[in-house]
Formats: sequence, structure tokens, C-alpha cells
Amino acid sequence: MPGTMNAVGNTPPSNQATFEDALAKLPDGYVDGYFGDRSWGVTVKRSEDGKRTWLYGEELGGIDIVSFNLYRLAGPGSILKPCEMSSAKVIEFVLGFEPSTKKAASPS
Repeated sequence: MPGTMNAVGNTPPSNQATFEDALAKLPDGYVDGYFGDRSWGVTVKRSEDGKRTWLYGEELGGIDIVSFNLYRLAGPGSILKPCEMSSAKVIEFVLGFEPSTKKAASPS
């Protein structure tokens, strides 16, 4: 299925594990940070049961966004569902995003 990533899909398991590890390190809630040389605001929400992670990132002062849901399956693996963008863009963003070391104020 296009736009999905799972243990038997086209994404090598090591890339999937690296992506999921990087995502797990992002804090819940809103955080400012950098992707490349641009400033971003990112919000991460995780379901209470741990089966879904949602991320929305917005370039501050720009027009670019990143948005996706990651669903954990009952068995091994997960499914990545980007919102109107490629899985490659989502993976590149999560692997390259660096949260700011200072606590960010939540956007109003």
C-alpha cells in the first residue's frame, strides 16, 4: 500500500527501527526545533494505549509542513500514514529534526 511502512513492506527494517527510535525520543506536546537550517514548531500526541502516534510540524516563518499518524499493529511492525505527502519526507524530517534545548511556549 503506498504511503505505508511495515515490517514486510518496502522500507528496510533497520530504517523503520531508526525512524521509530527517533520518533520515540520526541517529547509529547509542543516543541520548537530545527530541521536543516529552518526553525520548526512540532506537536506530538500519543494515544493512551500506545497504538497511535500523531505528529504535526510546521516551518516557522515558512510554508512547509509535515504531518502523519503511525499505527502500531497487534503483531510485529507498524503502519505509517503520511497526510498528503510522501513517507520519505516524513522519515527524513523525523530523523533530521532537532528539538531546541530550551522549553518552548505552546502556540496559541
